[in-house]
Amino acid sequence: MAAAAPVTRQVSWCAALAPGPVGPTCERTLAAAVAELPVQDAAGHRVLFGELFRERRAVVIFVRHFLCYICKEYVEDLAKIPKSFLEEASVTLIVIGQSSYHHIEPFCKLTGYAHEIYVDPEREIYKRLGMKRGEEIVSSGQSPHVKSNLLSGSIQSMWRAVTGPLFDFQGDPAQQGGALILGPGNNIHFIHRDRNRLDHKPINSVLQLVGVQHINFTNRSSVIHV
Repeated sequence: MAAAAPVTRQVSWCAALAPGPVGPTCERTLAAAVAELPVQDAAGHRVLFGELFRERRAVVIFVRHFLCYICKEYVEDLAKIPKSFLEEASVTLIVIGQSSYHHIEPFCKLTGYAHEIYVDPEREIYKRLGMKRGEEIVSSGQSPHVKSNLLSGSIQSMWRAVTGPLFDFQGDPAQQGGALILGPGNNIHFIHRDRNRLDHKPINSVLQLVGVQHINFTNRSSVIHV
């Protein structure tokens, strides 16, 4: 009887079954499964995902698609995190999208985001990490990072699509994102998988877990630290 197969699957994907802190066996197995997969930077250069956190601790935010107004506004708030705050806590901030790398630079200009950013255009890392595809109908509460309503936000997204050099959604519109704390090494200390577009983890909640100072996001003007 093939009784051992379900046990292997359970160990490999146990971290995918529940959000929040994960156990040592789960974190190593899941991190190893994605460490050798490539991402691309704004110039199209490929780098192994594991290299981003092998020697350092990183907060990694996976976004939906670059035309998503909610992702845009969330990343606008990520852009307000001073680099000095991250350096004091010995933490790196990384955004991962799932579009072509050609969309990275325009997205950074649009949001004012000046931290690290890469793309996983085949969504292989999203899949291996168990990121949800599709919308789960659950109440996610009021996000402190979403400023636009559904109508105005959707109009903005569509306008960017039709006026952009390439008419596309800059990623799979059904793909959800998430937030992780990774490294050093193949360690996943925390994982949150978004259940729908409004279910992203509040930024200060993630920063608190890595000892980064609280950020006041009520001041809507973006501050870019270079």
